[in-house]
Amino acid sequence: MTGAHVLIAGGGIAGIAAALDLARAGVRVTLVETRKKLGGRATSFVDARTGETLDNCQHVAMGCCPAYLSLCKDLGVDHLLTWTRAQHWHEAGGRVSVLKPGLLPAPAHFAEAFTLARFLTLREKIAIARGMLALRGATPLRGLLAPGRTFSEVLRDLRQPEGAVRKFWLPVIVSACNLHPDRADANLAAKVFREGFLRSARDTEIGVSSVPLVRLYDAAFDLIQARGGTVILGASVERLTPTSLALSRAEGDALLTADAVVCALPCERVPGVVDPAFHDERFAAIAQTEFSPILGVHLFFDRPVLSTPHAVLVDRPTQWIFRKDDQGARLHAVISAADDWMPLTEDQIASRVLDDLAACVPASRGAKLVSVRAVKEKRATFAATPAFQASRPATVRADGGGVILAGDYIVPTGDPDLIPWPATMEGATRSGQAAAREALRRLHAPPPAR
Repeated sequence: MTGAHVLIAGGGIAGIAAALDLARAGVRVTLVETRKKLGGRATSFVDARTGETLDNCQHVAMGCCPAYLSLCKDLGVDHLLTWTRAQHWHEAGGRVSVLKPGLLPAPAHFAEAFTLARFLTLREKIAIARGMLALRGATPLRGLLAPGRTFSEVLRDLRQPEGAVRKFWLPVIVSACNLHPDRADANLAAKVFREGFLRSARDTEIGVSSVPLVRLYDAAFDLIQARGGTVILGASVERLTPTSLALSRAEGDALLTADAVVCALPCERVPGVVDPAFHDERFAAIAQTEFSPILGVHLFFDRPVLSTPHAVLVDRPTQWIFRKDDQGARLHAVISAADDWMPLTEDQIASRVLDDLAACVPASRGAKLVSVRAVKEKRATFAATPAFQASRPATVRADGGGVILAGDYIVPTGDPDLIPWPATMEGATRSGQAAAREALRRLHAPPPAR
């Protein structure tokens, strides 16, 4: 593909994935990012108060994320992911239940762990097992999972007890889809359990970065350049066409042209930068996208307070606590679907999180909070509602034309998955790979070897 050139607007995970696939196929790429760093929402910042490099929010990979794990391997950073096979569920009072795969084959690999889990009653365990088997056998887009249904409707049909919903189904869906089951699309929510709980023991493993997130994607800069490409940071895309980008930057505006352009900008920016002459039916749906917030809270204590790698707080507003050092004195709390938290001050947020932590992790009681940093992401993810899923835009128009789009909100054209992913790093990676395939198709080039 000597001479072929593709511009990519947006240096998040989708843009990086598209750039690396195109470069692997021998295409010269130019990746443009508004910020001074790559990674998009899955990155880090330097806290002006302390000088610490902190992640915007805790991003989690799982064994069921092959595209994202392949991207990490391509970047040479897969060794920086720390993996755990067990989930640690902490109840008020400090009792801990460990959910981890056992010796039985899938989909029964969690049977032993659920039998021993003490945060659920016997009735709740039986109902959850029955519900899991029903989801495994349910036909996507039909019957139980018919389009337009929310996951709460599915749970009602499955006769799930209120305790099972509150203590198990709800925290999993809120964490994975960043939306309450009352609003979450049934098929997207069901996908979470099929991929993350039912398919295989390996798929249930949880991977978190052992370094600030920005270090995972810094490697993309050198790798793209090593493959003959260019990375432009600190340049804002003002106008986009299928073959050009108009940029605004400190050293002067510029117009870049190429054989193809991939738009991997944040969803909310896309309608405003794509030249109106190239709008199609997808852009009306994009303009109507609703968003759901996530709150990340960095907590620094004067002594160790958490001995497990993480804590799922049962039936508490704070859903997850991650240990960020070997001792357990540095923690990162995550509150998904955090609409009610957005108006709170940092002191109010810290007070609520500390209450939840003290209730479920007794070792934290009496520990001195040295510092706290709350990070509000009001547009963290698209709201994965049935309405959004019905009009979710694809990589290209139905006829195969139009602007090439990438991002976790996109339905990747040519992806073998019948149901696209929720707003995840896996979904972003798959969309970038699909965008690269489409660009190569337009250049009459074969797809990259994988």
